[in-house]
Amino acid sequence: MRHSKLGGAALAGALALALASCSGGSSDPGSSEEPGAGGESLTMLIGSSGEAETAAVQAAADAWAAESGNEVEVIAASDLNQELAQGFAGDSAPDVFYMGWDQFQTYASDGFLEPYAMNLENADAFYPALVDAFSYDGEFVCAPKDFSTLGLVINTQLWTDAGLTDADIPTDWASLQSAAETLTSGDTVGLSMGAEYARVGVFMEQAGGGLMDGDSVTADSPENVEALEYVQGLLDAGVLAWPADLGAGWGGEAFGNGSAAMVIEGPWIRGALENDFPDVEFQVAELPAGPAGSGTFTFSNCWGIPEGQETAATAQELVAFLTSDEQQLEFSAAFGVIPSTESAAATYAETYPENAAFVAGADYAVSPVAFAGAADVVGEFNNAITTLQGADAQAVLDQVQSQLEAASEASQG
Repeated sequence: MRHSKLGGAALAGALALALASCSGGSSDPGSSEEPGAGGESLTMLIGSSGEAETAAVQAAADAWAAESGNEVEVIAASDLNQELAQGFAGDSAPDVFYMGWDQFQTYASDGFLEPYAMNLENADAFYPALVDAFSYDGEFVCAPKDFSTLGLVINTQLWTDAGLTDADIPTDWASLQSAAETLTSGDTVGLSMGAEYARVGVFMEQAGGGLMDGDSVTADSPENVEALEYVQGLLDAGVLAWPADLGAGWGGEAFGNGSAAMVIEGPWIRGALENDFPDVEFQVAELPAGPAGSGTFTFSNCWGIPEGQETAATAQELVAFLTSDEQQLEFSAAFGVIPSTESAAATYAETYPENAAFVAGADYAVSPVAFAGAADVVGEFNNAITTLQGADAQAVLDQVQSQLEAASEASQG
């Protein structure tokens, strides 16, 4: 396993491009109808960030259905990983689904995914790092639907009310803690983020650590201990609280209802806030640097199709529609994600300068650890993070180290 840089030269090149639907697909031998014949009913399972995303995906599915003569039922999962696993176990997998970066290698290695992506007409248009993330044994398996990085989202009204200015926007750990302390008042905590590796892990990267270094497991490194102890210090000072402790389901909700003045989230928060908390004004900064420099995560889902499904050819046509530049920019407008194709990402950067911090983060973003079996270990780590305050950071990481080493050895046969 290796960290995958997203952006860098690729994104820089995209941003320099002038602003700029694809169809495609090969027939599935097992399909009972020719692609494009219409009349098929597909189910789509998604893991949504909120009503804005669900509505946008439903609108796209409806548009394709009207155009193709097929039908699509969109199901927003309450627990995507669990419901997807149950579907495969019960031989009732959805025809199209979000396949997360953290689950992809496991599903691909078990032969559950149709390797269709290389057959798309826009297969060469995706960011190379995303192609790499959703390839298995050198084969481009499923098309990335978009990508996101993490930034520091700031409630501008609360920021101003606290007497803070642009000069106070955090650039390092010390200034992040200072701002969080200033913003913590009454029922509002200065900072919130999900109690999970997918958020806390950015501090490990900023400290020069990370769960993996190439193929080596490095969870118990001094850098990671330093990162967890920094987060513990914020918790102990009462300037950081997990969303659940604020009565919120996720960071965006805690931010929207005013119980958190800053959150670490991705560009999807824009659509959620516009939909649920339209009066909340905010700005986004790059995540503050740590002792070793800047660090953020990049996330993506691909559009998964079950291997051998009779509807695979029609599902591939749907994915071609969903990953077109035009449709990806519709999704960007609805809930803020960055398109997975370089040409659409260039248009996105021009259209949404307020999201410049998210785009800038792609220059140094890394993918969280994701190999077959890693997801279970990360799940255990997430459980430990919920009780991080008062815990022994070294002991927590020692446990992750042993579990991740075992999972890594198992994944290599």
